[in-house]
Amino acid sequence: MSVKIRLQRRGRKKAPFYHIVVADARAPRDGRFIEKLGTYNPMTKPASIDLDRDKALDWLMKGAQPTDTAKAILRYKGVLHKKHLLRGVKKGAFTQEQAEEMFTKWLSGKESQIAKHVEKETEVQRTFHEKVFGIVKSTKPKAAEAAAEAEEAQEVAEVAEETVETAAAVIAEEAVAEEAVEAASEVAEESVAAAEAPEETSAENEEAAASETPAPEAEAQEESTKDEE
Repeated sequence: MSVKIRLQRRGRKKAPFYHIVVADARAPRDGRFIEKLGTYNPMTKPASIDLDRDKALDWLMKGAQPTDTAKAILRYKGVLHKKHLLRGVKKGAFTQEQAEEMFTKWLSGKESQIAKHVEKETEVQRTFHEKVFGIVKSTKPKAAEAAAEAEEAQEVAEVAEETVETAAAVIAEEAVAEEAVEAASEVAEESVAAAEAPEETSAENEEAAASETPAPEAEAQEESTKDEE
């Protein structure tokens, strides 16, 4: 049976998304497949590729034939390079450990190139958005944005707590001040009442004395009236 490594289209219209599959060469494009090896999304820059290298290498060693696009993907992910190294091991050119070391070195260099390309593309997009919209589109990961929002919410909560505590302290101070003012006013009223009480007593005594004083004069007038009669 002839086996191929090819792409199987998914996604919607004008937004393709592909599965990298191992299928019978006679099967229709979107028909049954033997095994799924990964995914390929050409809509991102650079294209997003998720591939199981070990499974893809195993199928290549078994004789599976990749299509042109699948072959380019396998070369990009280093599967063809690892197959070349394993052939060298079989021929005795180097050992398995040396082959693994060479592949790890190649893979680290490839990943650094991809990272530089991603950074360059991000800078291009940032410049484009700045020129067109006058703003810089945020490129922070969603997790980082969520963490920043959580920190801001925590800071707001702390500020609110401090505000509530300050308001409570101010209210308590105002209550103490009002109690002190009320106590002082009560003391002042009592002192005023105490000062007015002696004045009223002295005034009553003077009135009583004034009313008692004319009594002898009245008696003298009565006696003079009797003598005239």
